[in-house]
Amino acid sequence: MDTAPSNVPLLVFDGDCSFCRIWIGFWKRLTGEQIEYAPYQEVAERFPDVPRDNFKRAVQLILPDGEVLSAAHAVLRSLAHVPGYAWMLAAYQNVPGFAAVAEWFYRRVAAHRSFFYHVTVLLWGKCVEPASYEIAARWFLRCLGVIYLIAFVSLGVQITGLVGARGILPAAAFLDAIRQNYGSALWWRLPTLFWLNTSDTILKLACVAGAIMAVTVVLGFARRAALAIAFALYLSLVHIGQTFLGYQWDYLLLETGFLAIFLVPTLPRIWLFRWLLFRLMFLSGTAKLLSGDPTWRNLTALQYHYETQPLPTRFAWYFHQFPPDFQKLSAVFMFFVELLIPFLLFAPRRIRFFAAGMTILLEVLIFITGNYTFFNLLALALCVLLFDDGALRRFVRARETRRRVTRFQRSATAVLIAFIMLVSGFELMEIFTGTMPRPAAYALSWIAPFGVVNTYGLFAVMTTSRIEIIVEGSNDGQTWLAYDFKYKPGDLRLPPAWVQPHQPRLDWQMWFAALGNYQGNRWFVNFMLRLLEGSPDVLALVATNPFPSTPPRYIRAQVYDYKFTSFAERRSSGAWWRRELKGEYFPVVSLKPK
Repeated sequence: MDTAPSNVPLLVFDGDCSFCRIWIGFWKRLTGEQIEYAPYQEVAERFPDVPRDNFKRAVQLILPDGEVLSAAHAVLRSLAHVPGYAWMLAAYQNVPGFAAVAEWFYRRVAAHRSFFYHVTVLLWGKCVEPASYEIAARWFLRCLGVIYLIAFVSLGVQITGLVGARGILPAAAFLDAIRQNYGSALWWRLPTLFWLNTSDTILKLACVAGAIMAVTVVLGFARRAALAIAFALYLSLVHIGQTFLGYQWDYLLLETGFLAIFLVPTLPRIWLFRWLLFRLMFLSGTAKLLSGDPTWRNLTALQYHYETQPLPTRFAWYFHQFPPDFQKLSAVFMFFVELLIPFLLFAPRRIRFFAAGMTILLEVLIFITGNYTFFNLLALALCVLLFDDGALRRFVRARETRRRVTRFQRSATAVLIAFIMLVSGFELMEIFTGTMPRPAAYALSWIAPFGVVNTYGLFAVMTTSRIEIIVEGSNDGQTWLAYDFKYKPGDLRLPPAWVQPHQPRLDWQMWFAALGNYQGNRWFVNFMLRLLEGSPDVLALVATNPFPSTPPRYIRAQVYDYKFTSFAERRSSGAWWRRELKGEYFPVVSLKPK
């Protein structure tokens, strides 16, 4: 028998088989110059010792020494030199039963090539190629840099009013209280750089430094170092932000930013981001069901959502006007995207692209109807990594680069994946079973402060009414003037504002305060005190100060039930809201005379 024409193995396939041609093209890109490929119609005569029926029935791998391997054995041997595939040949040769199963599976596929050709086209398209993520990773990091920039700038313009020396919840007092409880474990239990200094200047400089790091990430300079610094700064700010920085998107940014430090455009690292997006979406859906909230169970939640969410947009008013049946269908679509679509994030590319499209559609709908800061932008950025370079190349011009993955990078990836999966697995166990092994709970209590693996679940319980706190001041106890906030509803004739991606954290926190009472919201008491004192930093957080010369002598807060007007009401009155006084939220108080 003739030998192979070169010193590399030759894989011979059926050139008339469309299914074979697709997958041979894929293997060519994987193996490069380590394997040669040729249709048997062109080379069969060079190997007279191999029956022609063998070539028709299965691929034949002809080794340089003349040995011929067939079917599944030939496929696995040809892929053995490709990183990440060698284990299959080892299993074929050493694991009892593996070879028999592999050959059986190969025969089933070979006997139904036409069917599997159509399945391949459906799932991957007519051109199957090894996925590369150079373009996706590059643009994801740029998007993440922009989101970091938004987060730092948004926080920077309000940081002193929130946690400055004359702010609502001074960071220095907070850290002093923590210091008394944790002693030597301070840095681990509350990892923040502000243990060193909490002056207003340092707080602002931290936001400026974070913004500079974000721009560095966008421009692509020293990205890994810039991402690490941005993560450390934002983690530090989240911890001293107390009530004002405990939102799920703050922790989503931390977890995404942490993973981005280690991002290389290889599929295992990309899968970590898909796992994060899966948890974000799936847990948001399951949280609504596990809460037992009746409005989610009977699909009526969206009849309230647009009106009662923290900071609706103008579009929310219009969506609220849709009939109940439309709102129920919208809830069904939301559950479809949050509960079923997440499993398709790990599917072959065409199915995955469909999942990406559905996720993007839901995020865009949330974006246009509610001011959720950078949350939707961050979810959309994660969706970028659902697309491979083959899909993005038609939209983005990019040079073709393929980097070789080192053994160290593969080992580091394995460690990172094991850590993320282990921690998130225990968190999922607690969510769905209500229990967690004590050693795991103890370990997670030390990991949690770093925000690198988190749980998610927005709007598990739907609020069915909108209670707004109206803060008023007076000099005589008779005439009361309201403090207008910049973005939360107040004036009935003002339309809901568009403020995202900025997050006015005081306005947001006022919504949460209205769900309870002031006794359960210590920050609100401090806020009222700062208004009586006339703190410039705190007054900068509101739109109007009805007492520009001197602070009021008295202050109080009342609550109103706000509702969207109907089309008819808005035409007649021009108002976007109507309201009804519900009572007192915070009693009349004044400062004690000095």
